[in-house]
Order: sequence, then C-alpha cells, then structure tokens
Amino acid sequence: MCGRFTLTTNPAETQNTFSGFGFPPVFAPRFNIAPSQPLLAIPNDGRKQATFFLWGFMPTWAKDSNFDRRLINARSETLAEKPSFKGAYKYRRCLILADGFYEWKAVSGQKTPHFIFMKSRQPFAFAGLWSDWESADGSTLKTCAIITTEPSELMRPIHKRMPVILPPSAYRAWLDPRPRDDLQPLLKPYPAEEMDAYPVSTIVNNPANERAECVVPA
Repeated sequence: MCGRFTLTTNPAETQNTFSGFGFPPVFAPRFNIAPSQPLLAIPNDGRKQATFFLWGFMPTWAKDSNFDRRLINARSETLAEKPSFKGAYKYRRCLILADGFYEWKAVSGQKTPHFIFMKSRQPFAFAGLWSDWESADGSTLKTCAIITTEPSELMRPIHKRMPVILPPSAYRAWLDPRPRDDLQPLLKPYPAEEMDAYPVSTIVNNPANERAECVVPA
C-alpha cells in the first residue's frame, strides 16, 4: 500500500518538471502527507490544471459522507471489477504529485519506516483515481486514491506493494478524458534502478509531525 508521501519541491521546480500543466501560484512543502489530508493532483477533466483533493476516495454513488473513507489505495489488478473504483478507472483518472513516499519494513515484529525517492530527486506522479462527490445540500467533495501494484526489486525487501508511478510518456494517455481500455500495461512497478531508499526516524509515524526531519536518514 501507500499510506504516506511527500511533495517538498517548490512550485517553480514542480512547474518545470510538469511543464504544460497549470499549478497554484503557492503551495507549501509537505513532508508527511497522510490520509484525509489535501494533496495536489491533476485530474483528466481536460483543463490540465493541478488542484487540491482529499486523500480518501468517495465513490459518486456513496449515499453520505459516512462512507468508508479509508479507500486511500486501489489495487491495479482489480480496478476494472471493484464497484468502488471501476467507474473512476474508466472515466476519472488523475496524476497525484509527489517527490517521495514512505513504507514500513517489518522485521521481528518491529516496523521501520523507509523513505523511497527518485535518484534524480525530481518530483513524479502516482497514478490515481478521483471523484467529485455531491452531498444532499449540493456541496462537492473532491477525493482521490493512489493506485498500487506489485513491488519492484528495490521495494520487495521493504513491502509487498508499491504505488504506481507513471513515466512522463504515459501522462497523455492516463489523462485522456475519454474511456480507455488499454491502460492496464501502464500499471506496473517503476524501474528499480531509477529509485533509492533509506530508513528514516519513527517521527514520521505521527501524521502531526510535518517537518523536514521526516526525510532525514536514520
């Protein structure tokens, strides 16, 4: 799964990496993005504009906001069949922006957090699904989930799943507003040789700890 991640690059660097997309003029660096919190994503609504979504997917058919908001991840292998996600997989896909993520390695009952990132230290995009959920009073809640897949060689010793990271060459297809039935090959582990990982402090375990120390090697 993917339960925490970062987006610490400044707006100018993020804009440079994701040229062709619009961004808010200012957004703060995030060192410990957790479920239910806002994150920056680019939906396939044709506008090519990054905006904020809440992490925790709400299907459009959910009756009320008490729906299980723990849908932070969606397994790539079952997207086309799972009722919660199959509609979004067909019509509402997004890029979720990040520059690293955390995963916990379990050894003898102890869990050690690890930080995983690109060797280039550049920001990247998770494959995501989004939803505009409308409440009875007409208000809209924008929510999303991160798609996961089997681990790469780098991730396998740390965890049995990893988020799907899309290469820039896949952005156009993933953000196509039309229904697509040829996207499954994109949902694969990112090349291990382009990424790196190291253990970090357990301060990241608490989502209230939102500071640079979270990504410092332990």
